[in-house]
Amino acid sequence: MRSSVRKRQSSGLGHWSFMFAEVAIWSFAVLVVTGLFLMVFFDPDMSPVLYQGVYTPLSGVPVSRAFDSTMRLSLEVRGGLLVRQVHHWSALVFVAAVALQLLRMFVTGAFRRPRVPQWLIWVTLLPLGMAAGETGNILPDDMLSGGSLWLIQSVLLSIPVVGSYGAQLLFGAGFPGDSIIPTMYWTHVLVIPAAMVALLAAREWLVRRHGHSRFAAPVPARAGVRPLMAGTTIGVLVILGLAFQIAPIWLYGPAGPGQISAGSVPDWYMGFLDGALRIMPGWELTIGGYTLSLAVLVPTLVVPGVFFTVLAGYPLGERLVLRRLGRRDALGRPKSRSRLATEATGPAVLDRPREAPVRTAVATAGVAFYGLLWAAAANDQLAHQFHLTVEAVTIFFRYAVLLGPVVAFWLTHRLCLGLRLQDRHDREHGPESGVIVRSAQGGFHERPMPVEPERQHAVTGPRD
Repeated sequence: MRSSVRKRQSSGLGHWSFMFAEVAIWSFAVLVVTGLFLMVFFDPDMSPVLYQGVYTPLSGVPVSRAFDSTMRLSLEVRGGLLVRQVHHWSALVFVAAVALQLLRMFVTGAFRRPRVPQWLIWVTLLPLGMAAGETGNILPDDMLSGGSLWLIQSVLLSIPVVGSYGAQLLFGAGFPGDSIIPTMYWTHVLVIPAAMVALLAAREWLVRRHGHSRFAAPVPARAGVRPLMAGTTIGVLVILGLAFQIAPIWLYGPAGPGQISAGSVPDWYMGFLDGALRIMPGWELTIGGYTLSLAVLVPTLVVPGVFFTVLAGYPLGERLVLRRLGRRDALGRPKSRSRLATEATGPAVLDRPREAPVRTAVATAGVAFYGLLWAAAANDQLAHQFHLTVEAVTIFFRYAVLLGPVVAFWLTHRLCLGLRLQDRHDREHGPESGVIVRSAQGGFHERPMPVEPERQHAVTGPRD
């Protein structure tokens, strides 16, 4: 009986927002399969050779074996370009699905006990996915790869005391060195995937143990949803690989230590770092004879470090705050330790975003902050399109990233409170139908409409 309940809970993926995890899992499966194919033809070697492939504009150009093997894989191996593009698109979709899964868990309160480990797993998968994508972008040794390596070296050198040693350990005596591509290759194909497989397996075990959380309004579970999501995800990724070109390295050319491509932008999930670098003032600080380049250190290390630390520690922080505020009941009497422990566990029923206005507003503020940094990565393009100076656009974003999240928080909080008031009115009086009927006594009144199940289960007061 117990096993059947667990099986029913683990397969109850009725709500559409629960599909983000499935998209992430099947995108990762496509990444593994396509990656195994690419490993057969890719050569992670920095040794110089002369390109003699079918792409004549680069004939006779000195390139590395890594770039040469990527060119042959893309243009000479049957199906190689398709697999390579599907692999790249899968990485983009995987990170997007993980980010949306975290957002869904945050606004619905799905991170509460006993699902805190699942929350931490998804938080860890986000930077791992970003690291996997960035190490994969470096492997072709093209112009975009060279730009990424310059950024990595700059970030390492901005770290006080140990930064120069880290750069020397990674790149060797000179830049970019002969060991960087092999190092990134084994990190990309072995270290990061092994960690991600372990995390996804642990997440699957936790779901089977604790079951899926659910919304208060009953949503019918759909049978066979996992095969359907698998087929849909794989089909969409194949269509993206067929129809939309991505990373055409033959147009970029091989990387050179003294060259950089113009108008290049990183993958979408790294756009916020690029935007932060562009709008950060060129501040420097000297302490004990060491110069700290805050223009690089803050946007590339401090901002992401604070973000992921807050993201991982939020469940603990919210639990401590709510426990402190909820030590007494409605009559002012102190609650017992057993009751506090029971309430700290948290129900399996999820919140609608409007039921937790402060938490939802915090999520919206974070999305606004990220979106503004992401838009700031295109400050030069915005200046060109709207006939503005780059300095004016940069100054605008410096103020926008500070004021925008505050405005987004206030608007979202007010919107959630307004929706809650509307729910309360509908529960008490019924939704407005606009149909006027006459009673047997000659009076007129509006015919009420039935209340939706979601509004029947809504609570009367805000959770935070």
